[in-house]
Amino acid sequence: MELWMTMIITIFGSVVATSGFWTFIQRRLDKKDVQCEMLIGLGHDRIIYLGMCYVERGWLTQAEYENIRDYLYKPYSKMGGNGTAEKIIKQVDSLPIRPQPIEHYNRDKGDKAC
Repeated sequence: MELWMTMIITIFGSVVATSGFWTFIQRRLDKKDVQCEMLIGLGHDRIIYLGMCYVERGWLTQAEYENIRDYLYKPYSKMGGNGTAEKIIKQVDSLPIRPQPIEHYNRDKGDKAC
């Protein structure tokens, strides 16, 4: 039994010590880093786009506010997003919240949907 245990430990140690194993681990980590960067980029783009639409319009609905704040900005900032989106969110935070119009947006008064 001791012979098998010694053999298993030796094989495991050899695999861990090889450069191929560490290259494999590094590639997996790099792939995750790229995916994380892509998600941050997409989140940033969406926050900036929607935020600027709301700022230009001058108001937003409660649902729009919750969407941009809770479902976009919070995860974006936890992933390490930068301060550009934070500036937009501060502007969005200062906008008045209006009730949801019956026809989604009141287009007769010149309000536009983003």
